[in-house]
Amino acid sequence: MEERRRVGYYVHREVLDEGKVDQLAEKSDVKVPFAEKIRESLRCSGPRLKSCMLSSVPVLSWLPRYSLRDNAIGDLISGISVGIMHLPQGMAYALLAAVPPVFGLYSSFYPILIYFIFGSSKHISVGTYAVMSVMIGGVTERLAPDTNFMMYVNATNQSMVDVLARDTERVKVAAAVTFLSGLFQMLLGLVQFGFVVTYLSEPLVRGYTTGAAIHVIVSQLKYTFGISPKRHSGSFALIFTVIEVCYLVPETNIGTLVVSLVSIIGLIMVKELNTYLGKKLPVPIPVELLGIIIATVISWQVNLEGKYGVEVVGEIPSGLQPPVMPTASLFGQVIGDAFALSVVGYGIAISLGRIFALKYGYKVDSNQELIALGLSNSIGGVFQCFAISCSMSRTMVQESTGGKTQVASALSAMVILVIMLWIGALFEELPKAVLAAIIYVNLNGMMKQFMDIPTLWKSNKVDMLVWVATLILTVLFNPDMGLAASIAFSMLTVIFRTQLPKYSLLGQVPETDIYRPVENYNQVNEIPGVVIFRSSATLYFANAEMYQDALAEKSGIDITKLISQKKKAEAKRLRKEKKEARKAKKDAKKNAQELEGEPDSSENEVEKGVATVEEGSKPDSTLPRAIILELSPVNFLDTVGVKTLRNIQKDYGDIGVEVVLCGCQTGVIENLESGGFFSEKVSKACLFSSIHDAVLHCQTDRAKINKDDEEVQSTHF
Repeated sequence: MEERRRVGYYVHREVLDEGKVDQLAEKSDVKVPFAEKIRESLRCSGPRLKSCMLSSVPVLSWLPRYSLRDNAIGDLISGISVGIMHLPQGMAYALLAAVPPVFGLYSSFYPILIYFIFGSSKHISVGTYAVMSVMIGGVTERLAPDTNFMMYVNATNQSMVDVLARDTERVKVAAAVTFLSGLFQMLLGLVQFGFVVTYLSEPLVRGYTTGAAIHVIVSQLKYTFGISPKRHSGSFALIFTVIEVCYLVPETNIGTLVVSLVSIIGLIMVKELNTYLGKKLPVPIPVELLGIIIATVISWQVNLEGKYGVEVVGEIPSGLQPPVMPTASLFGQVIGDAFALSVVGYGIAISLGRIFALKYGYKVDSNQELIALGLSNSIGGVFQCFAISCSMSRTMVQESTGGKTQVASALSAMVILVIMLWIGALFEELPKAVLAAIIYVNLNGMMKQFMDIPTLWKSNKVDMLVWVATLILTVLFNPDMGLAASIAFSMLTVIFRTQLPKYSLLGQVPETDIYRPVENYNQVNEIPGVVIFRSSATLYFANAEMYQDALAEKSGIDITKLISQKKKAEAKRLRKEKKEARKAKKDAKKNAQELEGEPDSSENEVEKGVATVEEGSKPDSTLPRAIILELSPVNFLDTVGVKTLRNIQKDYGDIGVEVVLCGCQTGVIENLESGGFFSEKVSKACLFSSIHDAVLHCQTDRAKINKDDEEVQSTHF
């Protein structure tokens, strides 16, 4: 490899402060009034209306240009494959939502068609999702617990749950919270609030989904062991549920447990076979579909429910449900849960959508995704669906089997329609333990996210702390409260990092105009008599005091002590002058009495008596001549930040140290102007675009001062 040649360059120009830069570049002060911006945003034209229509209903833009030759085969195979996955997953996730399995099929049909019309992602597969389902289940079981539907049976003298009435009420609760979460998503989309997902960092989302997966696993233990633990709600509900399950383990239904173990082992083996033969198979083996078919046949032939007490799915009505408006009286009780659902569902969908958009070179509109998901959930709520989002497993199958557009999702919805109309009743003998097994195996990917911990430990320990804290908070609290607490914790880490930035003194790389922290480089030299100070974070009320303390520590200047000494010396000087003035006045009066006949001489003596000798005070040689505050990391200044800079300039100026600023962004300069930083004494001459300009300015001033110090100072009368 050839050695890279060092190419030198030379720039000859005068030192420019911000005032001179504004003049040279002819800074424009033209600002568009707010009213004009509103009028411009409301102005309508033909092209603008067309663009708005196509962006609001994306299917109108891409469906007319759909290529049957390029996309049809792939979308057909992908749609059938994903539709087959929707059947077991929809029924299984309905158990998580604590509603009858058929409502999982409804949730795999209506919302998909809505997203097909309004969604902007080409590859994601929306529908039932484990995390969303368990959040719905928490709401339905809280507002419609078994204890509210106990009825007394005279024939057996025992109390039992009215399952039909309970499930009817739970469906109403699920529809209400889904409808309201859809309204929240649409509202956020209309006000262009898609950026809210930026507060859900990747470590937070992965930690949250892992914690939610643990909730899912615990919620399915009752179907695995064939037991009926009491439902616990509120904080630490998961801990109490685990204790309750452990207490009921001796009452395990052996038949149910055997079905669960066989199903889990079989599903894992076939999934591993899918992974091993992934490149050789045109489409993955539909392991879940085969599993529920085989389990249904065995259950029907052996009569698992009658002989061994294995709980089965039960009646699955054929056909579609008529639309029913959600119960408005429930909205007040589920408003918090609905907002959490809207944020979680959107965060998961947009994260996955952006991954595939980046891979295939198109753009996903975050605000349009909010509207699409909102319409899917709100309209789905009218048709008694529960909240949906994007599934990683289905999306991967949709993409790997050749799906290139949302036509694949529409075809998968058609598969579900056929099942609901003609095939659904065949799965009435399906054991619920098999659906629980499907859920366990599908959570395998989320459990692998525990491997994020060692990876984050090596790369970023703060992100690892966010991941672990999110997991713990989600496990200890319900998923909705856990999400709120996790976001708050994540925001606190950001605040703490801005409160505890890294403060550095900068030095010059020899023979360049490049400046780097002196503690990190061996060949970087500090500029004699000039302190260059930089903070790695913005300057605002939370760290303003620490900024001043760090400046004093790094520069070695005890500003408080020096100002105090100066004030004491000034007070002492004033007292001495007053004392000398009184003495001179007294002597003058005495001399006036002695020399009444010589007034001119007396006046001359008075003048001589009050005369003082002033000598130019030399600055302390131990102090730097100037301090340069490098503000390039600062992206805004609040009133406290502006006041801090103003106080620094005044205090250090009082002890003879010049303070200048450099690297200010345009917004920071505007903050300085509006915050009252500039005055008659302070102009933009103290602002410089680059560190090097500021250094040259300080060195020029220093040369002038040194020249003045060499001059003989005269006595003034």
